[in-house]
Amino acid sequence: MTNATPPEPTTSLDPRFSDPEATATDWATTRRMIEDAQLSWLSTVRADGRPHVTPLVSVWMDGAAYFCTGPEEQKTVNLATNPNVVLTTGDGGWEEGLDVMIEGRAERVTNPAELQRAADLWSTKWDGRWRFEPAQEGFFNDVGGPAHVYRVRPSKVLAFGKGSFSHTRHRFG
Repeated sequence: MTNATPPEPTTSLDPRFSDPEATATDWATTRRMIEDAQLSWLSTVRADGRPHVTPLVSVWMDGAAYFCTGPEEQKTVNLATNPNVVLTTGDGGWEEGLDVMIEGRAERVTNPAELQRAADLWSTKWDGRWRFEPAQEGFFNDVGGPAHVYRVRPSKVLAFGKGSFSHTRHRFG
């Protein structure tokens, strides 16, 4: 995987769900929210169609969101039959802030160089609590054992501005 900057998305405001004076949230602001988020919620779909949502720690690298999960966890089971996901972050406020949803397909990452770069990013994003060693199956740490690593290249990112409410769509590809 290269360090090349991915192309910028096409950004538009959806006036149906925005205040009349609202403006679209630019991609740099949306991306910063994703990069700075300490916690995200991953939505997957069980084989029987029921949703599954769980909080996790993710990172943003090379135009994609990365997360990891144990090989026996429900997320991994769900992704084996349906790789479509939504990764959500934001805050619980109503009067101000930004909520962001990344829609895309989760792809398993096994490339050693990409895993190392992701592990390095995880370890520097916080105060050192999230340390992973790249391994054949993805990541390994002495607390949680092995973990599969997934990349989500967005097909669409939604940004919901609060206070002056705005509904921005960033489309990729």
